[in-house]
Amino acid sequence: MQKTIDSIKNQTFKDFEVWIIDGDSSQETQEYLSELKAPFFYQSESDKGIYDAMNKGISLSKGEWFYFLGAGDLLENENILNLVSNKLNLNLDILYGNIRYDTTKFTSKFSSLLWIKNTLHHQSVFYNKKLFIKINYEISYKVLADYDFNLNLYCKNINAEKIDAIISNCDKNGISKDYNWSLYKEELKLKSVRMNSVFFPLFFILVAFKFIFRKL
Repeated sequence: MQKTIDSIKNQTFKDFEVWIIDGDSSQETQEYLSELKAPFFYQSESDKGIYDAMNKGISLSKGEWFYFLGAGDLLENENILNLVSNKLNLNLDILYGNIRYDTTKFTSKFSSLLWIKNTLHHQSVFYNKKLFIKINYEISYKVLADYDFNLNLYCKNINAEKIDAIISNCDKNGISKDYNWSLYKEELKLKSVRMNSVFFPLFFILVAFKFIFRKL
């Protein structure tokens, strides 16, 4: 977590607040968080998972734009927030770039490819606050609520813009990298909510194929 916080502290752009939502972790972690100064704030209490914590952060934040980093994720360089701030405007719903895992670049896409796989990780996206007025992350999804949220936005045909920059270096050991069947069941469920039922067999085959491919 400290490396994540340091990557924010080192930004040349300073007009932000940071809410750290701690799931009632160790005393050592809480002591570290209590020593942080504004614009860093924290809340430490038990929660119902990652997306419950993110929803709490949304409710506490006062800014016009939201961005989410997990513990272990790092902003790509000290100038990235300055670059992004010059691109933001209130006519946009989301502004997004790319991410990487160590040396591997992940190119984000906000397109119909979202129906096939998650092509827009939340660490690459800056969200306009207005998007969260009526909806938040669905906490019944333990791993893919960000995917569900982004697919929902795509279906609503929102105003999105991409910048050709790597936003963050993401922890390659994140929870979404545990390719067990429960993850793929979540994927099938979140798509079934939005798809025409006639396409369900096709998506079931696709999801099952991805699961088998990951296990080979």
